[in-house]
Amino acid sequence: MDNIRQEKVQRYEEFVDKRLKPDLQHAIAQRDKVFEQQKIFADLRKNIENLEKNSVTSLRTMVNLGSEVYLQAEVPNTQHIFVDIGLGFHVEFTWSEALNYIAKREEKIARQIEEYTQLIASIKAQIKLVLEGIREILQLPVGKSSQERIF
Repeated sequence: MDNIRQEKVQRYEEFVDKRLKPDLQHAIAQRDKVFEQQKIFADLRKNIENLEKNSVTSLRTMVNLGSEVYLQAEVPNTQHIFVDIGLGFHVEFTWSEALNYIAKREEKIARQIEEYTQLIASIKAQIKLVLEGIREILQLPVGKSSQERIF
């Protein structure tokens, strides 16, 4: 009987280690990527709002050519900007069009963050449930020692 318990515990621990933990790490990494997108769009919105507020019509800036190589550039007309919409495509927008687009993207990003947060909470709940199952199989008293070992 003790051998059967050990096999069950081992299968549950393998499930946590080989399935749930990698799923949790992947979901956290994906949510972090979405947080990065959120920051990029928030920065872009602030920059456009500053351009509008200060009535900037021309601009001198540094442009990243890649591999951290920068080139000084002059923008003679700032009324139209190009926004990366994904997959390597850029669309020319006026300031107001860009702000509308950014607002829609920020709403979508907020929904994605919420979805990933719920997924992460669900995976953590599954891990906790499996740990509780292991505790019951081993007939251990309720405590934090078994949970601290996994988290």
